[in-house]
Amino acid sequence: MLVWCPDWPVIAAGIVDGAPAAGPVAVVGDNRVIACSPSARAAGVRRNLRKRDAQARCPELVVVPDDPARDARAFEPVVAAVEEVVAGVAVVRPGVCAFTARGPARYFGTEEAAAERVVEQIAVECAVEAQIGVADGTFAALLAARLGRHVPAGRTAAFLAELPVSALERPALVGLLDRLGVRTLGAFAALNPADVLARFGLDGALAHRLAAGKDDRPLAVRSPPPDLEVEERPEEPIERVDVAAFAARALAERLHEKLAAYGLACTRLAITAVTADGRELHREWRHDGILTATAIADRTRWQLDGWLSTRVYGSRDRRRLAVGEESQLSNKNKPAGGIVLLRLAPEGVLAQVGLQPGLWGEAGAERDRAHRAMHRVQGLLGPEAVLRGVLGGGADPARRATLVPWGEEYVPASPDGPWPDRLLSPFPVLLPAPVAVEVTDLAGVPVAVSGRLALSGIPALVSGVPILAWTGPFPLDERWWDVRRGRARVRFQVVLGDGRQLLLEHHRATWSAVADFD
Repeated sequence: MLVWCPDWPVIAAGIVDGAPAAGPVAVVGDNRVIACSPSARAAGVRRNLRKRDAQARCPELVVVPDDPARDARAFEPVVAAVEEVVAGVAVVRPGVCAFTARGPARYFGTEEAAAERVVEQIAVECAVEAQIGVADGTFAALLAARLGRHVPAGRTAAFLAELPVSALERPALVGLLDRLGVRTLGAFAALNPADVLARFGLDGALAHRLAAGKDDRPLAVRSPPPDLEVEERPEEPIERVDVAAFAARALAERLHEKLAAYGLACTRLAITAVTADGRELHREWRHDGILTATAIADRTRWQLDGWLSTRVYGSRDRRRLAVGEESQLSNKNKPAGGIVLLRLAPEGVLAQVGLQPGLWGEAGAERDRAHRAMHRVQGLLGPEAVLRGVLGGGADPARRATLVPWGEEYVPASPDGPWPDRLLSPFPVLLPAPVAVEVTDLAGVPVAVSGRLALSGIPALVSGVPILAWTGPFPLDERWWDVRRGRARVRFQVVLGDGRQLLLEHHRATWSAVADFD
């Protein structure tokens, strides 16, 4: 029995990114349409269509980039809803999950009754449309779900025989079979298995078994994730730091014991507090290593101390304070009436078997002390009080660094690649400010660069220092479509007689040194 959610990448984009799934939407990957909404199909958009062709058929089409991780996250509540009705659910891919039909059919009376119960559960819990197919094997059950069919036991081969070979979703094999005149799964299944293996290889032989209804691949049943959250509702609202410290220690011990029972360790901790006035405060703490029971208690105590003190900045309130606004914001954020609920949840876990001690011995303890100090500052002053530089992509070395709060995901603002105009490794060290220089040839005549990257002379001197070696020009034309913000530059790398290795830039007839490779 297989659950299929039609157009799931589109639905997931609507759930996570807010894409208007009711309108014309297409999820695009590798410049081709992967999935589209019904209204987009009504306008002529189809799967595997090029992005430009899809936009030509439907000018108002909303294009969403493909993101398998987003699809998987959005599908998790659907799987959880199915697990409330049946056991042994296996996720085939985002939008598709399967389970054996025998158990649910016995419990609910018939396979049809079980299918209706699962569809109703998904609709109530997730407000998502789903279709269920029943057949012998995952492949046939998926095709049955798309057609809304219930295939009785032992009739799967007859059901598949009527379907076209395009159902195999193997474009190269399907094209070859079509040219050979084999256009249905039944005709393909009738071929000799040995001949199919010799002509089409191992993948063709596997497809031949699917066409014959011999999908005997067992389901990879997933284990439901354990509920690792712990929470405490104190009898009296917590308003004092010492009371908060006691509650934090007890709750941290409970969380650590629960993680240890599953053989897990925490690397990222989410702390949530609900105040008496109904506000929810949330903060996520990250750590390079693992969080012990003491470390969990310390971070919880620090965070509660920060929330209960006069300087309270929640992680969801990332506004930078203007001069004169600090006291007003502090009073606004201070919990009114104390904390009535405290919850700890491990956002990142790993198996204890994979843990190893630090490589540098005592250096690990010193590093942990520094981390604790930085987290302590964040607990008092807010997450943006401590920033860390993260290297990313970009053609300009000055823009490769991104400042992110300490402990947050160290994701750069610009992805690393391909950036065809970027400098190759090793990267230079940026100078505090560009230094104006003069580049001349042996005769002392200034060297210029034309719009076609032609040099007026051979570079020989940089502000009077001889050039031992040089390479270039390397053009860098940023925002060429923007007249006001666009900037075209030409870069050179030079080795000077005094030992310096510089990155030079030529812009509007002027030269400057911007970085040093030494």
